[in-house]
Amino acid sequence: MLPWLSEHPTRFPPVATALRDPDGLLAAGGALSPGWLLAAYRRGIFPWYSDDQPILWWSPDPRMVLFPEALKVRRSLAKRLRHGGFTVTADRAFDAVMSACAAPRQGQPGTWITDEMREAYGRLHALGAAHSVEVWHQGRLAGGLYGVALGPVFFGESMFTRVPDASKVALVHLARTMAAAGGRLIDCQMHTPHLASLGARDIARAEFIGYLEEWLGKPPPVEPDGVCFTPACWSFAALGELGEGPQ
Repeated sequence: MLPWLSEHPTRFPPVATALRDPDGLLAAGGALSPGWLLAAYRRGIFPWYSDDQPILWWSPDPRMVLFPEALKVRRSLAKRLRHGGFTVTADRAFDAVMSACAAPRQGQPGTWITDEMREAYGRLHALGAAHSVEVWHQGRLAGGLYGVALGPVFFGESMFTRVPDASKVALVHLARTMAAAGGRLIDCQMHTPHLASLGARDIARAEFIGYLEEWLGKPPPVEPDGVCFTPACWSFAALGELGEGPQ
């Protein structure tokens, strides 16, 4: 039976108890407060559910990750980076990036980025834990991504593109900035051929959790009251050094 989490205290079951089918489903309930979300990420857990469902928490096995130094930039993408006319910024349009990521996509009847999720990650952004990377083209938002940054880890949540390769440009700038400043890992959550083509690969959940415990510390069984987190070890402002973006 799937564990049901009460809103208090902030406590998750061990990730090893997650279901195999569907892969990684761990628990339901809890809350989307900053305390719950930050506790989840440092344990290798993330929320993913639809409007007609309770909050569902996941920790799949295997886990797709991208080590920044393993980023693959094919010749065509390198050309787009040099000559595509893109400007990259960070944390300039967090709400707009989330809104674009939540927009319906071809072949998908709805979105898991509900209004409740947007409000929750907006609170994390205000605290300095959630961040966006924006890619601008001809003065308009052309693509981007958002996620949560803790220490040397970026937990990617979603990305979008309106101009070919714009989301890849965002990821390349993020990975290169992390690699230059001690960033160790980008969590991609689940396998996609798109991310695999950029150098992401699957690792065992136990290995992923081991990295988190090494870099973020082993979490307590129950989270204390209040919100405390380790900020990113790199500067998101550095992503904006290539341009100022639209005013």
